[in-house]
Amino acid sequence: MKTDKTLALVLLAGGLLPTPARSADTDSTATGNTRPLHEVVVTGTRDEADIRRTPSTVSVIGRKQIEQSHNPSLLPVLTEQVPGLFVTSRGIMGYGVSGGAAGGISLRGLSGGSGRVMVLIDGHPQYMGLMGHPISDAYQSPLAERVEVLRGPASVLYGSNAMGGVINIITRKMQAEGVRTDVDLGYGSYNTLQAEATNRVRQGRFTSIASASYNRTDGHRPDMGFEQFGGYVKLGYALSKAWDIRADVDITHFNASQPGETSAPLLDVDQRITRGMASMAVENHYGRTSGALSLFYNWGRHNINDGYTPGDSPLDYRFHSRDEMMGVSWYQNARLFRGNQLTVGADWFRMGGEAWNQYVAGERNGKRQDIVDRTRNEVAGYIDFRQDIAPWLALNAGLRIDYHEEAGTEWIPQAGLAFVLPRDADIKLTASRGFRHPLIREMFMWGAANPDLEAECLWNYEAAFSQNLLEGRLTYGANIFYIRGDNMIATASVGGRMQNVNTGKIENAGTELQAAYRISRRWSVDANYSYLHMAHPVVSAPEHKLYAGAAFTQGRWNLTTGVQYVQGLYTQVKTNGQGDETQENFVLWNLRGSFRATKFLDIWVRGENLLTQRYETMAGYPMPKATFMGGVRFQF
Repeated sequence: MKTDKTLALVLLAGGLLPTPARSADTDSTATGNTRPLHEVVVTGTRDEADIRRTPSTVSVIGRKQIEQSHNPSLLPVLTEQVPGLFVTSRGIMGYGVSGGAAGGISLRGLSGGSGRVMVLIDGHPQYMGLMGHPISDAYQSPLAERVEVLRGPASVLYGSNAMGGVINIITRKMQAEGVRTDVDLGYGSYNTLQAEATNRVRQGRFTSIASASYNRTDGHRPDMGFEQFGGYVKLGYALSKAWDIRADVDITHFNASQPGETSAPLLDVDQRITRGMASMAVENHYGRTSGALSLFYNWGRHNINDGYTPGDSPLDYRFHSRDEMMGVSWYQNARLFRGNQLTVGADWFRMGGEAWNQYVAGERNGKRQDIVDRTRNEVAGYIDFRQDIAPWLALNAGLRIDYHEEAGTEWIPQAGLAFVLPRDADIKLTASRGFRHPLIREMFMWGAANPDLEAECLWNYEAAFSQNLLEGRLTYGANIFYIRGDNMIATASVGGRMQNVNTGKIENAGTELQAAYRISRRWSVDANYSYLHMAHPVVSAPEHKLYAGAAFTQGRWNLTTGVQYVQGLYTQVKTNGQGDETQENFVLWNLRGSFRATKFLDIWVRGENLLTQRYETMAGYPMPKATFMGGVRFQF
């Protein structure tokens, strides 16, 4: 699609410059947020640390950004604000699973749909126990206090499936004493409804948060409805000044339908999915040491009708699965002497489940055909070491030993240098190894299964620079990276049949830029840009991605706008040298605003794709043109 002229007109009209986006050291000033000059993050170290001295590149999305997006899902705001990250969509709301599913997360050309990008909730892995992919519809905005996205391998701390990076959803908590309740209601295009209610309490040592949500839409195509119910509860108690205990539970159920590709329509493609998560943790915080022991359990129930082509007979079976993932994680940080931090930890994970076809018609009505019933165990230990060699130089080194009962043992190293320079500048140099154990799906499910698969591995080399100027009003940064992997799992012809084998390769290189400038108390701008070169292209990974945004705040009014330009997004690639290769280019302009009508009431509006672009992020699934939502938010 030809979009260059449209892009230029929109940038001029909005007063936006295609400058790189905000540094991870500050929240995006496009939200009106202010944060300490040097951001504190936890994802790259397991403990609070100055982002300048961590080896990883981390982007931070704060609660205010999440609220101002007025979107029930977390993933759209991440697509805008994180360079190198892209999430596929197929409609105004809902991602779904199985055939035709959207919500594919790509980070630097590595796909979360293949288990190469890990989603965490408070540091605990979240993915489907059999298939190994994230469940995008489960990551809802009421959960998150903030989201930290670590770009690049995080396998030393988080193990398998974190080879491309991690998205860590840090759950909400009540900071101030008292009780607060928020209710958010919205309605818009295609009979779309979103509703959320959240209650937070802090009384002495006790804290709690409880939320419930309901979202639905008819969709912009026939048979593309989506309906979702969700609930989340988190309880916490301070046992003493040094010890805390917390527990939480989250349940999401959604019903989704999709009509197939426009060139190959389907009927009766329906999904009923339930996902659950629960965890409990005991944490300690002393002057020179801190750590946690946590237990978590994730589970899912999937009931799927894959549909049929018009003119054919309906399927006489339904796909069913039950999956689970449980684990115990322990880590402890210690500052042994000045300028030192040592982290040691251990993980045990058990994941798996069963899948079967349940016949609902024909001679086999009521019978069950088993597909797989498997569980597997992983155990790992790791050590991460940081030493300030000088006030301007920090050394980071880490090592993980990870044992998989079927794929064997992996040794995962990481090393980096962080230079803290004058004028609030810093440079990071990192070399890190990432890995992914083969999934149960790849080893034991369907015709291409291969129980002899080995782990995927890659190396990532990265250099990053960032700086704060004008007392933190201006931040900018840039990084370059090179990724190489040569034992990737791919499907190829072996002895006349298709089989999963360790023959795939990855060779990606790119650069990511970000900047933000707080012009005045009323005006701010921010932007980010990423360029990705792939020697072996994959779907859902754009070559160029640019986002430029601006915010205006005056009295009771708050207005944010942003333009996203995507070029060279692969929606189809060749497989074994066969098939078509297609790319998409498009520009999206979004606008969001709110008005504080009273102390307790905000009125908000959201418009997306205001240029009415025709585009696809998945081949055969055109996105809607301009859509609008409006609603109210009560706070008391």
